[in-house]
Amino acid sequence: MIKIFKMRKLLITILLVCFCSCENNSKKISAAVVSARIEASSIGVDIMKKGGNAFDAMVATDLALSVCYPNAGNIGGGGFLVYRTKTGEVGSLDFREKAPSKAYEKMFINPEGYIAKNKSTTGGLSVGVPGTVAGLFEVHGKLCSMPFEDLIQPAIDLARNGFIVTEKQAKSLNKYQEDFISLNGQETFYGRRFSKGDTIININMAKTLEKIKLIGKDGFYKGMIANKIIESIESSGGIMTLEDLKNYKAIWRKPLSFSYKNLTVHSMGLPSSGGICLAQMLSMIEPYDISQYSPNSTKAVQIMVESERRSFADRSKFLGDPDFNEIPVDILLSKDYLKKRMSSFNFNSATPSKDLNPGTISWKESDQTTHYSIIDMNGNAVSVTTTLNGNYGSKLFVEEGGFFLNNEMDDFSIKPGEPNMYGLVGGVVNKIAPNKRMLSSMTPTIVEENGELALVLGSPGGSSIITSVFQVILNVFEFNMEVKQAIENPRFHHQWVPEYIDLEPNTFSKKTVDELREKKYSIDRKRDRFIGRVDAIRVTKEGSIIPAPDKRGDDAEATIMSID
Repeated sequence: MIKIFKMRKLLITILLVCFCSCENNSKKISAAVVSARIEASSIGVDIMKKGGNAFDAMVATDLALSVCYPNAGNIGGGGFLVYRTKTGEVGSLDFREKAPSKAYEKMFINPEGYIAKNKSTTGGLSVGVPGTVAGLFEVHGKLCSMPFEDLIQPAIDLARNGFIVTEKQAKSLNKYQEDFISLNGQETFYGRRFSKGDTIININMAKTLEKIKLIGKDGFYKGMIANKIIESIESSGGIMTLEDLKNYKAIWRKPLSFSYKNLTVHSMGLPSSGGICLAQMLSMIEPYDISQYSPNSTKAVQIMVESERRSFADRSKFLGDPDFNEIPVDILLSKDYLKKRMSSFNFNSATPSKDLNPGTISWKESDQTTHYSIIDMNGNAVSVTTTLNGNYGSKLFVEEGGFFLNNEMDDFSIKPGEPNMYGLVGGVVNKIAPNKRMLSSMTPTIVEENGELALVLGSPGGSSIITSVFQVILNVFEFNMEVKQAIENPRFHHQWVPEYIDLEPNTFSKKTVDELREKKYSIDRKRDRFIGRVDAIRVTKEGSIIPAPDKRGDDAEATIMSID
């Protein structure tokens, strides 16, 4: 069995090489999918070959990722979508998880007033009401051209026939083996050791998808699967109910659209902080003409770090679910306000985070994700980031359903002023409340240059999602890098607190690091880590489509070639 599937993977790889090697003066890429797994990218492209549009490919790709990328691809989590049609119409969909109706502000605080260890990150209490399935049906009803049954069938086949475990995937699954067993029992589906080249066949996941195919979204939110979700959650101390599942709705929202020089950027608005933070950062650096500096030079890093620092400080105080709070978005994005925020910056020395509070304005208060980008042959573009939050979410596995549940409750401000699993500090605007959506860092983004589609991108990575997208945009449009170089270029990250600039391993010259340290920037090379995993598609001024998966993961592209 394993040898057969290894041959299958080899054939897929050969086909993709053929696609890419065929590019010459007479052929060009006309459509592309870039995702975390070759299986999912190939399924998305196959759908477009059969006449589907980018949105059909989105549904099929998302479902495929729920099978072959279980640490983040999901039907037990949620996410955000930003789209641009071939006519230039833009929109966004919020299928973010939300708190159960029985949730309350201090549900993770022990009697001594401290945060209860692991309760918000592991087990039933950490699970938010999943939104992915509802989101897929919203997209299908509004934007798709093919029957849903045709879009879900490839994922069913993938679950029944199996997918090949990569080296990185084996390491990830094995890392969490004890957690899976501790929470779900010795016989849990992912409780064994895995090796590169193994085949995972998930029959229960196939059956779940078949129920959804037959019944629609009620196959997930009602009936047997819903009952099994609630049983799993209750057995692990959770409070979600069948009514919570039944009442979940995805929401179409206006994207966060803004200008930067000759660019128009469309990103996700609240309850994702991604779009607002990205807009703040780009606006704060705009007066500095960053293109005059070398990429990753001391001054370039300073400008970007200081904008990141200030934006994350604002994030901690002002951002949350707009359905529960009045958020001063217009003020936070105003040129005057952001100019004042950067007024304390100079090139001589870092601005200490302890001296940099969130901005003062007048207003009424009320790790693991996955991203994929798609462009079809007609010019429709989709940018989607979806998540379980941490790797494998809550680690709670619905055995009869074949899938993991999220741990998104940790994205609330469990205790205002205290950091979550990503070190992010939040305020009362993001406190827990029944049926409330938790603040996110997901930043699915589409960029236009002089009114034309230019870049589709996004990333996993918790809080570093925002800074990864920010830096790749600058690499492309300010430092004039080819998109693949822009993604491979070393990244760094700062989020106000902790004080450190995080760098990627074996990157940045000693000279640059020493200069930054001399200017009082905190850098600890023991903290080095890979930052983000941006999957992008570039459309050049000449109209060429260039897919760019991030080599930091197993991410892969699949394309359609056409005669020019």
